[in-house]
Amino acid sequence: MKEIKRTVIVDALKREDIGSEINVRGWVRTRRGNKNINFIALNDGSTINNMQIVVDLSKFSDELMRTITTGASLSVNGILTESVGSGQRVELQATEIKVYGTADPEKYPLQKKGHTMEYLREIAHLRLRTNTFGAVSRIRHNMAIAIHTFFHERGYFYFHSPIITASDCEGAGHMFQVTTQNLNDLKKTPDGKVDYSEDFFGKQANLTVSGQLEGELAAMALGKIYTFGPTFRAENSNTPRHLAEFWMIEPEVAFIGLEELMALEEEFIKYCVKWALDNCSDDLAFLNKMIDNNLIACLEAVVNTEFVHLTYTEGIKILETAISNGKKFSYPIFWGCDLASEHERYLVEEHFKKPIIMTDYPKEIKAFYMKINADGKTVQGTDVLFPQIGEIIGGSVREEDYDKLIGEIEARNIPMKDMWWYLDTRRFGTAPHAGFGLGFERLMLFVTGMQNIRDVIPFPRTPKNADF
Repeated sequence: MKEIKRTVIVDALKREDIGSEINVRGWVRTRRGNKNINFIALNDGSTINNMQIVVDLSKFSDELMRTITTGASLSVNGILTESVGSGQRVELQATEIKVYGTADPEKYPLQKKGHTMEYLREIAHLRLRTNTFGAVSRIRHNMAIAIHTFFHERGYFYFHSPIITASDCEGAGHMFQVTTQNLNDLKKTPDGKVDYSEDFFGKQANLTVSGQLEGELAAMALGKIYTFGPTFRAENSNTPRHLAEFWMIEPEVAFIGLEELMALEEEFIKYCVKWALDNCSDDLAFLNKMIDNNLIACLEAVVNTEFVHLTYTEGIKILETAISNGKKFSYPIFWGCDLASEHERYLVEEHFKKPIIMTDYPKEIKAFYMKINADGKTVQGTDVLFPQIGEIIGGSVREEDYDKLIGEIEARNIPMKDMWWYLDTRRFGTAPHAGFGLGFERLMLFVTGMQNIRDVIPFPRTPKNADF
């Protein structure tokens, strides 16, 4: 086979040098035709769109053609021509074909027929080859680029917080333990507790649930930083909105307050959504057609809408009024309750029909580090609530006063013996600061229109599921 430099399909489809001989390589999506001509849809992952390969069967052996089935991997030399059919501007008249790898049509799990999302999760090692998951993967890449670009352009520093930690940022205790001890022969102390003195770190260690606490340390030195990495929660939640392993974006900024924090949250989320609209148009058009026909309109609405600022107390009153007018919720509403997704979505999708930044939550339902308001009952927390999702961002102004922070820690009986370093930021040069956390997969759910969080990360980790 003649050696020709490969052209990726996303570039090949844009070429205008009709008559040129080029090479494309990829995997067969479909093959159809008659006894004289076959049409092969070839895709290399660079775009949702396929390159149509036109094969004159008189020029190729039956033996070769029998190996070209759905899933087979090919290298094709051919002449770039204008397409006479609909659906593509150019196509490739094959002159030479090399088969790299075959796929037994009787055993290949991805056939032309539609497959359920549940089935595709069982073959997550192959589902990336489908149009849907190829589109999701390309959008995921673009969202990561958007996040880094947003913060870099605004002078933030990308900070790498540790994955292994001895602290529990959320205080919920749902953490995966890291140990080198033999679990079948655990050493115990005289009082029957696990003896960690001979463990790798000499103490109990876990996978992190958040990079926030370390991010606060960095903000007190660098001014404004962001973390972007994997986090882990051993919460036994088998829902379409929960993962045991997921990615978080967590900026921390010194010398800002509540209003500046809310402005940052709105600017950031709009930037990411607009980036998707500007850079992922083909993939979004496909998902708009196949998954959610209101997807693009919803994304555009978020970019062009001013977010509602709403206090928790105002939100509770709206929900109570809705109930008195006949609205039914599965979970009760009262001041002091933790809002369920159904409550958040009602406010966003039915009442305001806009994204909401909710503030001033009861301190009992929020984390110990949030700054307490003058009323002594509420904290300067901020949740950004989105259509279809509910909470997509959670943030707050952090309590910078040492005595107040210690008071909350003691009142909640939070073990802080291993967090002296965090308290030192309040002892040595404390400063007002704030930050938020955005679950990357929550963002992906919104931007792609997918209905289950397991379908926006390549290999989901959920209760009883750690395959691939």
